[in-house]
Amino acid sequence: MLPSRVDLGGVSLGGGPLALIAGPCVIESEAHAIETALALRDIARRAGVPFIFKASYDKANRTSGRSFRGPGLAEGVRVLGRVADAVKVPILTDIHEPSQAAPVAEVADVLQIPAFLSRQTDLIAAAARTGRAVNLKKGQFLAPLDMRHAIEKVTSEGNSKVIVTERGYSFGYNNLVVDMRAFPILRSLGYPVVYDVTHSLQLPGAGDGVTAGQAEFIEPMACAGVGAGVDGVFLEVHQDPARAKSDAQNALRLDLLPALLDKLVLIHQVRQPSAVPQ
Repeated sequence: MLPSRVDLGGVSLGGGPLALIAGPCVIESEAHAIETALALRDIARRAGVPFIFKASYDKANRTSGRSFRGPGLAEGVRVLGRVADAVKVPILTDIHEPSQAAPVAEVADVLQIPAFLSRQTDLIAAAARTGRAVNLKKGQFLAPLDMRHAIEKVTSEGNSKVIVTERGYSFGYNNLVVDMRAFPILRSLGYPVVYDVTHSLQLPGAGDGVTAGQAEFIEPMACAGVGAGVDGVFLEVHQDPARAKSDAQNALRLDLLPALLDKLVLIHQVRQPSAVPQ
């Protein structure tokens, strides 16, 4: 089964060109969000790639309670609205409580369910009821086929705009592993599949109260995922990752994106995605 296409205001994901979901891990300021979104939009246009801007208004699962979480719901929604108005691209952001779904849906085209919350029925249902697309991040503790239940929680609310994102499996000991078999298995569920490359390269909790990461492996892992047949890639991108306020060690440096994206587009064109063999 080939995945259905999700249309997001002029941009589509699934059954066509490789899509790019990218942006900073967290909203650092309005100016930074707009600057980054404009740069990413231009890079994506040159590569002929559909682009969706992502950034979080609240990182509710930081390793330490002292870590920067973001501007919060009200300010974050305002900033994301400014990005949408100024850059004219679809917006993706995550929600953590059912009450956040409606206000976030006012500005976001895609409501994302964080991996740690991928079994939270009330949260998923609230996101689905907004009518916006729902990006379900597969929990680090779930097998690929387990996501059929999360998908059903969305579709049972009458919403078929579902995206499923792989971000690695946790085996403890501050590490994540990506099983490439997951991509064709997830695609067999009938919805677009995205590979969250940069989050899969986290070393959770491996720093001193922060998540460490291995950005040096972004290129080979992204190439492998696209070769395995994903519909889009998810990348945290920053002009100066060392100064990023969240996920600094696994973010891609902005100036490295054009060459990487060109390579991924070529791989995608050669490897036309297909469903898992029966």
